[in-house]
Amino acid sequence: MSSLPSGGSSDGPDGGPLPSASLPTHDVIGIGFGPSNLALAIAAVEHNGQANDAERVAVRFFERQPAFGWHRGMLLDDATMQVSFLKDLVTLRNPASGFSFLSYLHDCGRLVDFINHKTLFPLRLDFHAYLEWAAARVADLVDWGHEVTRLEPVMSDDEVVAVDVTARELTADGTGREVTYRARNVVIGTGLQPRFPQGISGSEHVWHNQQLLHRVEEIDGAAAKRFVVVGAGQSAAEVTAFLHQRFADAEVVSVFSRYGYSPADDSPFANRIFDPNAVDDFFEAPASVKEMLMGYHANTNYSVVDGDLIEELYRRQYQEKVVGRERLTMMNVARVEAVREQGDSVAVTVRSLTSDRTFDIDADLAVFATGYDPVDPLPLLGGLGAYCPPDHNGRLRVQRDYRVATTPGIRCGIYLQGGTEHTHGLSSSLLSTIAVRAGEILDSVVSGIATARLPQGGAKAPVAALRHLIS
Repeated sequence: MSSLPSGGSSDGPDGGPLPSASLPTHDVIGIGFGPSNLALAIAAVEHNGQANDAERVAVRFFERQPAFGWHRGMLLDDATMQVSFLKDLVTLRNPASGFSFLSYLHDCGRLVDFINHKTLFPLRLDFHAYLEWAAARVADLVDWGHEVTRLEPVMSDDEVVAVDVTARELTADGTGREVTYRARNVVIGTGLQPRFPQGISGSEHVWHNQQLLHRVEEIDGAAAKRFVVVGAGQSAAEVTAFLHQRFADAEVVSVFSRYGYSPADDSPFANRIFDPNAVDDFFEAPASVKEMLMGYHANTNYSVVDGDLIEELYRRQYQEKVVGRERLTMMNVARVEAVREQGDSVAVTVRSLTSDRTFDIDADLAVFATGYDPVDPLPLLGGLGAYCPPDHNGRLRVQRDYRVATTPGIRCGIYLQGGTEHTHGLSSSLLSTIAVRAGEILDSVVSGIATARLPQGGAKAPVAALRHLIS
């Protein structure tokens, strides 16, 4: 399916890593294989399907998971996407692509059924199945179960001309061997990491919501008496609804600092903040305007909840008041300050922001739906980080094509998929623009190769003529 050059094997004659002189060289190595780098892989496949031999690009990806998975811990049966299916892996870049969500539905015989459903927002389970379907079609480009451990610059004439990417195979006994590939460009798409409030971390009875479905079977439903859910956003509301429905004899206490759940602004004009053109506007705007736009439109994505789910939770709470058996409690204008494991339960210390009083809630489990932070790429960059001067806030400087701005002396490209909200806006960590972004990154890589100049005469060299320079 991929029709991509494989780049060769990284195994030497004794099964160990190859010596550096014989490393396979790729035009792009992607680190991580979530939706963003999956979109990049598809863009490369489609590019190579139309390119001549001199223009084709060799790509490879490392992914620490043994198979594709995207927020599996929150794939609740009735949860729907908050973004249109048309913002899938390809459609905004190539509406005729055979990798679209509609192509997936046609392939599995549900296209007519979906059309009759009259919705832009499929079940999250359905969209995840689409992502798995697409990933399976390019799976030969991925080293699954491999964690990248280091990036090392390859020097020539005092310039960094490539990067050696080393990954270790993750095995149960910890004996997985290392493999190393050489790359002319690296694309870092390592995703997000769970965020807890300061001073709080996960434990036996303190979970982040990303663990919910992975660990829910650990809960003794007959014995469970109370759950605490922390957060005011979509995930917090979904966890609250899920626990309240699944454990019919237990109380669920939702704690958040707002007065009530706030609806997401998904009105047409506000949604333009996620348009591809909005990335250009945001990137060119001065810092003060960037900050203003983030403040104005944070309610399109952060700490907001789908209106139907808000109505459903309110309905449940009101019904319980009528019946006289209240299991669902909303502790608003409050903040969790500490948690303390105590045997088979956890004590959650909550402070009222109105009275400034604190009190403890004993619970079987506390679930923190408190968001995610982008993974900092600097530790992974190692020695390459010296070529990537940060901005005044200590963040990487990123160009419009998602390439990290570097000092002179480095010819290879370092690209970011995520962690660019400060430069590219609200859509950086969302699905909204991943199809277009993948195309822009690939165009940048192809352009960088095609416009490289030969040592003599200044004429542009075809891609094939450049291979020997750093292979």
